[in-house]
Amino acid sequence: MKEFDYIIIGGGCAGLSLAYELDIHNKLENKTLAIIEPRKNYERDKTWSFWKIIDHNFVDCVIKSWKDFSINLPKKTKYIKCDHTPYQTIDSGLFYKKIINKLRQNKNIHFFKNINEINMESGYIFNSVPTANHSKNLLWQHFMGLEIETYKDFFDEEIFNLMDFNCEQKDAVHFFYTLPFSKTKALVETTWLSKLNNDDLLNYEDQLKNYINNNLNIKKYKISYSEKGAIPLFQQKNIKRVNEMYIGSAGGMTRLSTGYTFLNIQEQSKHIRENIENIENTKIFKINKKYNFLDNVFLNVLSNHPDKMPNIFFKLFEAQPKTVINFLSNKSSFVEDLSIIFKMPKIVFLKNLLR
Repeated sequence: MKEFDYIIIGGGCAGLSLAYELDIHNKLENKTLAIIEPRKNYERDKTWSFWKIIDHNFVDCVIKSWKDFSINLPKKTKYIKCDHTPYQTIDSGLFYKKIINKLRQNKNIHFFKNINEINMESGYIFNSVPTANHSKNLLWQHFMGLEIETYKDFFDEEIFNLMDFNCEQKDAVHFFYTLPFSKTKALVETTWLSKLNNDDLLNYEDQLKNYINNNLNIKKYKISYSEKGAIPLFQQKNIKRVNEMYIGSAGGMTRLSTGYTFLNIQEQSKHIRENIENIENTKIFKINKKYNFLDNVFLNVLSNHPDKMPNIFFKLFEAQPKTVINFLSNKSSFVEDLSIIFKMPKIVFLKNLLR
């Protein structure tokens, strides 16, 4: 079996982001790295979106940025500006191509499909694959998206729709999400915040067809791309080795109330790179504990009162846009946290706080 100084298990967003961060900062000139990833080819399979509250390495992979967005209830629409923190979308295909092309140039980086080819005791392990198979009875953000192309100009490409709750809820939390990349192309997603034990929520294709035809009033279009996924809205439980650190979603980089992960991964990668020479004794990078606490209260409300959530989300965005975006991006001050808390229905949240 081959031996390496560093081993990354999982060549997805977290594993590749870390490898790229180490490579471009010359941390692998005298060190070897193995990346274990079973996929045969890297192709577009995800769309990562976030408010740009920090700089990142992948500006050239951003396919669109917006400075305005909306959120909808059945009879109300709120329009919000995000001039100073534009909302960006990254095409995973461009992300993979950029990183793989760069890493292939480094003779100290090697890709493997089978973990059994590596001596796992030889180096420090960065693991992006969670240990446990988690129950469908826990909360997930699960979704399907279609990138559609219309035959004539239709979309306003300067504004995206973050949440449209004008749809059937079925005792869960359901909204649609539309990212217009041009006047004729957009990604439309159906998104549920619920457990995965209800098959009635999983007919994604029918939901999307109905929404595109009846809500967006688009009768003729072609589908150029589709994606499907499920993000755990709970802390991952892992079995940890002595010489191992969990990264990405497996390492707690997913914000539980929103599912946002991409920028957290970039910050974690930077932290590891800055401390790689003493990684065994380095403090693990974590999302601030206050967000886990607030998110758990929020998710308790979501579980117990899903019918109230559309109005709660709508009310959340009554705060200053900068405040809301900072809060959702783990960058809020104590004063900003309070302003968000005061927007929430106090009796409902206090009851779930005491549970």
